Amino acid sequence: MVRLRTRSELSFAALIIVLGLARSLHFEISLWTLTPDGFSIISDRLPYWDFTNLWAGTLMALKGDVAHLFDVEAYRQELRMLLSPLLPNQEWSYPPSMLLIGIPFAGLPISVAYLFWTLGTLFLLFLATKPLDLTWWARMLIVVSPAAVMDAIFGQNGALTAALLLSGLLLAPGRPIIAGIFFGLLTVKPQLGVLVPFCLIASGNYRAILSAGVTALVLVIVTGLLFGFNVWLLFLTQTRPLMTAILEAPYPQGYQVNATTFFMLARSLGLGLAASYSFQAVFSAAIVATLWLWRGKTAADHPTKVCLTAILTLITTPYGYSYDMIPMSVAIAYFFFNYRSSLVFLGIAWLYPLFNHQVAGQIASLGVLIPAGLAAWMLTRILRNGRSPNVEMTVAAEEPGLRAS
Repeated sequence: MVRLRTRSELSFAALIIVLGLARSLHFEISLWTLTPDGFSIISDRLPYWDFTNLWAGTLMALKGDVAHLFDVEAYRQELRMLLSPLLPNQEWSYPPSMLLIGIPFAGLPISVAYLFWTLGTLFLLFLATKPLDLTWWARMLIVVSPAAVMDAIFGQNGALTAALLLSGLLLAPGRPIIAGIFFGLLTVKPQLGVLVPFCLIASGNYRAILSAGVTALVLVIVTGLLFGFNVWLLFLTQTRPLMTAILEAPYPQGYQVNATTFFMLARSLGLGLAASYSFQAVFSAAIVATLWLWRGKTAADHPTKVCLTAILTLITTPYGYSYDMIPMSVAIAYFFFNYRSSLVFLGIAWLYPLFNHQVAGQIASLGVLIPAGLAAWMLTRILRNGRSPNVEMTVAAEEPGLRAS
């Protein structure tokens, strides 16, 4: 695959990367600058932030106190006993199968567990991008992209879920059983796999569907055997309604400034719940684009389909945040090296996760417009040209420039 960019284009990209790294470093320094109470000055929480839920929640479950996860007050009291009596309110928000992922970390001191979790999930992201045929240093830039940095700052699982989603989509045609395993594991955060069934049905990949279903069932059974099958009933009757209530809370709430969905955009513009859900539903038309892509009717190559599908996922889900935008960073890197494109827009999209909270706090929750713009640009290009990136970049190779690999 030809990957060619001019010196001026590479220089602009380098400037964007340096700006992103500088801003990210500022956030990281602020994250680990602590108050006398041990809280980060940037978050007013422990610097491990959301990772405290995975670590402490799994520890509770292993101690036999799994019911605390579904009792908000008991959970918060136990968290404060384990971590800090001054800890702000937090809730357990995951399917019980997430406890299986937390088991290797729960026995470690939280600082060590957080380090292994962050580096480990970023390493999985690095491995997941290998089939895209990007150079190793381009893949490393994805690992330290603004979206990945926000994921690390929040102590979130965005790198893990991005790795699972991308690996499954990339491997689906040739390794459907393995792809299905990745999709099954992704059910620990099901809103990010919302388009996966449509991809597999449209492509007739029933082996991957079967593999995903079996994997998800195994997770349910193993979780039930370890912690009691009642955890699934409690998840449906306690956790899901709680998370729905948090999602639908009146705007603005502190966490909402990190949201990147059409639902939250509508809420930030003053729309009610019914109108906001309707607004989100309109953009769920991304499902139609997904079906069209995966039916094999386009000339776009498979990595392009995967990157575009990952972006469409961010548009379709009503529940997504800046740390879930890592798949968009992967797509930006791929598009940069394989398509002639607006470098200014790609640069803004690359940096945006670092500024999403400020824009949402001062203007409106506009974050979803970035992946929406990327998706519209790529879909328009595919419809207009019907050409794969190989063809386009081969034509561009007549210009003087530098190879990226």
